[in-house]
Amino acid sequence: MRTFTAADAKNRFGELLDTARREPVRIEKHGRAVAVMVSEEDYGLLQQMKREALREVLAEGAADAAAGRTIDGEALFARLAATGRN
Repeated sequence: MRTFTAADAKNRFGELLDTARREPVRIEKHGRAVAVMVSEEDYGLLQQMKREALREVLAEGAADAAAGRTIDGEALFARLAATGRN
């Protein structure tokens, strides 16, 4: 993955676009990564992967609910708090 500074991305936008068509490009500002530019094709694939992952999670949840494997909201939030995902 190539890296451009924000200033270089602005000044060399055409090159940035050409590069992003071939590979993801990290953009840094003040030495910190702030964005990644990807091709339209790669973005579409990422969106598709997210949708498929969500469908899997929803299907697992539906199967758990149908089998009676449920927890109440309080237990769910306690579990989320314990994992730091709230």
